[in-house]
Amino acid sequence: MTRSYRRLVALLLQLCALLLSAPALAEPTHIKPELLVEGPAAPGSTVTLAFLMKPDKGWHGYWFNPGDAGLGLTPTWTLPAGASAGELRYPVPQTLLVAGLMNHVYEHDYAVLTTLTLPGTARPGARLPIRVKLDWLACTDQVCVPEQTELSAEVVVGTPGAPDPRFDAWRAALPAPLGAKAIFAIDATTVRIAVPLPAAVSLDRPHLFLGAHRVADYAAPQRFFRDGDRVVVEMPRAKFEPLSPARLTAVLRMDAAGNGVVIEAEAGTVPPGSTPLNTAGPATPPLWALLLSALAGGLLLNIMPCVFPILSLKALSLARAGESQAQARAEGLAYTAGVVLACLALGVLLLVLRAGGEQVGWAFQLQEPLVVAALLLLAVTITANLLGLFEFAVPGFASEGSPQGAFATGLLAAFAATPCTGPFMAAAMGAALLLPVAQALALFAMLGLGLALPFLAIAYIPRLRAMLPKPGAWMVKFKKAMAVPMGLTALALLWLASRLAGGGFALSAGLLALIVIALLVLLGRRQRHGLAAGPRWWVLLAAVLVFGVFGLPGMVREGGGAVESILPSQPFSEQTLSQARASGKPVFVYMTADWCLTCKVNEGAAIEREEVRAAFEKAGVVVLRGDWTRRDAAITRYLTAQGAAGVPLYMWYPANGEPQQLPQVLTVGTLTGLVK
Repeated sequence: MTRSYRRLVALLLQLCALLLSAPALAEPTHIKPELLVEGPAAPGSTVTLAFLMKPDKGWHGYWFNPGDAGLGLTPTWTLPAGASAGELRYPVPQTLLVAGLMNHVYEHDYAVLTTLTLPGTARPGARLPIRVKLDWLACTDQVCVPEQTELSAEVVVGTPGAPDPRFDAWRAALPAPLGAKAIFAIDATTVRIAVPLPAAVSLDRPHLFLGAHRVADYAAPQRFFRDGDRVVVEMPRAKFEPLSPARLTAVLRMDAAGNGVVIEAEAGTVPPGSTPLNTAGPATPPLWALLLSALAGGLLLNIMPCVFPILSLKALSLARAGESQAQARAEGLAYTAGVVLACLALGVLLLVLRAGGEQVGWAFQLQEPLVVAALLLLAVTITANLLGLFEFAVPGFASEGSPQGAFATGLLAAFAATPCTGPFMAAAMGAALLLPVAQALALFAMLGLGLALPFLAIAYIPRLRAMLPKPGAWMVKFKKAMAVPMGLTALALLWLASRLAGGGFALSAGLLALIVIALLVLLGRRQRHGLAAGPRWWVLLAAVLVFGVFGLPGMVREGGGAVESILPSQPFSEQTLSQARASGKPVFVYMTADWCLTCKVNEGAAIEREEVRAAFEKAGVVVLRGDWTRRDAAITRYLTAQGAAGVPLYMWYPANGEPQQLPQVLTVGTLTGLVK
């Protein structure tokens, strides 16, 4: 039997199954659905709904274009007067080739999202009932069964609550908007699509899912070519009455993890691709350039206020009288090992989380309020030590002047560096999340080497060590002076806690920090009298830690708030970007975070300037601001689509032309030059 006849027979069998299905079928047998509501919504606003579909083992559901055979979800709504439901939004599907037929399926739990718009007349406090009759097709490799059920839920009219982590995860599984227009061309035998995709974005086993039926042969192999910042996809035309639409929509799956982008394509001339991509090796900058970028990023971390005090005091410790060359080198190597190990551990954690489906990027730990609170307590403790309120007393392992102590200091320096981000790092770390594991870990290790390099150089080069001032009474004053940048870091972390989790959380974390300072003062007094901390001191410290672990999580609230800005902007969303692009106006998108030092420098020096505001206003530029201080699935998807793993990211969309990714260090001239 030829493929054409098999396809026709499969379609006829599914049509008969649908026609003969019993209307009374209410409970699905093989795919279990749930209708979930994200939370309360204000009158006239929207709330996200989810159809959570759970296939039994061996069964699968379908994308909205199921491929050669199948059927997606078909909802029939019963809604309150004035309410309306939007289009269904599907996650990136999988491919399943059975008997020569290509199907676009989900062989695991998946969520199909939509939005419900509430009537403007809805009364606050009311509970609006929603009902839906849902039809779909459940299949195995051998058999298909049409299924249907009726689902119901209630939407509470009121103030929206905190984002639901489940919905955040489901939104993260949706393909991201590409932003730029693709071009397609169709001839007698082939469909060719040119997709603007930055060269830094790697493709690992890609596949293009067309939204339109009868355009291409789904089961035929797809060919991918790379031409700089463009990917060209070729596929044979459909064999049965092929169509030639004026526009095409598609989803490009970029890797096996299911990351993808939504493509809107217009008819035009498609240039040939120059480099074939068979199973998609990553198209990134040369590894040597990325390694140098990571090294430079690590070096710059040493001048950050949270690292410089530790580095300075550790370097001065090598200048103490009687320090031998062998001892200095041993401490330098141990310090470097501690820093590199800490950076590798952070990199491994980041890669494992992404492999598990978490939408995280570089500095993801700073998006978690409890991590920021822990860093606040660490910064306060280091500040108190620099002021001489107490002395670290870790017997044996981390004693002063030993390789073990240098190793522990390296771990501390790398951990203290986590609140700091700087230039060069974002490009290297973005590539690390797209490269194979071995190369990614090499970049994380190089970042650690850059952080440790100044101390390693002082340890190994006697001339540098000789340039350091000799120990003396001045070191006490210098040590106290170093408490200033570390104290400023603690204040910055306290402010960040308020932005992340609200004023109540920040106040509680600040009170904990004050209690810790009081405990350290008591400890210092006992140390000056030659006494140990004592059991009461340890009990009080344990009580503080218990409150921090069990009390602070319950105080997390929605943080942030209005941001005063010279440059008027709108909050970034996939829909807002699409609407702005469709308006024909130029668009400037900038992704920022409160913990990103480079972002804040760029905003103060270039973005939030009257010259930029006037130039953008004259040119009618639409400005979209994405705040990544807290984890945001839509922003993470957008960053991934642009080949970035973190912020800052600056994108320029001209009114007519291809989008442009701007440098990570901006100037006023860079921005005003865009509209000249």
